[in-house]
Formats: sequence, structure tokens, C-alpha cells
Amino acid sequence: MPTAAKLMSAVVFAIVGWIAANYHVPALGEDAEVGLFREMVGFIGLIVGWRVMGPSVGKGYAEATGSGLKTSIVLVFFALLLFSIYEMVKESTKMRYDGPMDAVLDVFNLMLINGREMLTPGVIATLVIGGMIGGWIAENASRRWR
Repeated sequence: MPTAAKLMSAVVFAIVGWIAANYHVPALGEDAEVGLFREMVGFIGLIVGWRVMGPSVGKGYAEATGSGLKTSIVLVFFALLLFSIYEMVKESTKMRYDGPMDAVLDVFNLMLINGREMLTPGVIATLVIGGMIGGWIAENASRRWR
């Protein structure tokens, strides 16, 4: 059921994802193809905000803070998973793997590598502060528009 809290969560976490992706782009290097990276992370934030943060409101601002941080963590997990699968598919078309199991296992290795690259102050601050603010905004929307 669509609610104002779900809508506000989706919008805020789409913005948080886009800003975090902007902070992550310099860590990718100058020769990296960015393409629709920012937009895809924003879209993941939209979905995660709607599905994770949206239903978690109505329990108070302290609980909303924790739910916002949880939503940021889920956003990071699915962004890492999606882009690691994308990298694996690119590498598999170049026949870099011995078999399908090697390709599947490399997804998790790529998630670890990409996760380490993502550990910059800008990305972490955006996810923590944005998650907390996103939780508060969703809780406020839940209380204001019932």
C-alpha cells in the first residue's frame, strides 16, 4: 500500500544513493567507465527506501534512526552485488573464468574489492548522515500524513 512515508523514504534514499555514488566515482580511477553508475545506485536507493525504510516507520525517531542506517547498509549491499555481477558478466564474456562456479565465486571477491574501494570518508559520511536523516524524514512523513 503506498504511503507518504514510503514515498519520502524512496525519494530520500534515491538522493542518498546518488550522492554516495558521486563521492565514489573518484575512487574508480580516471579510466573507469562511469556510464549510468550514479543513476543505477539512485534507483537501487529508490527501491530500498520504499521496501526497507518505508514499512519501518511509526515507532519513534530513535527507531527510525536505526532503520535509516539499516536501509543505508542494504543499499550498499545491493549496489555492490549488482555492480559485481555486472563486472563478472563482462569478464565472463572475455572467457576469463574456467567454469560457471569460478564466475559465481568471483562475484563475492569483487564485492569485497569494490567494498574496500568504497571506504572513503565522503561515501561513509553520506551513508551514515543520509541514512539518519532519511529515517527522520520518513518518520516525520508517517506522523504528518496518515
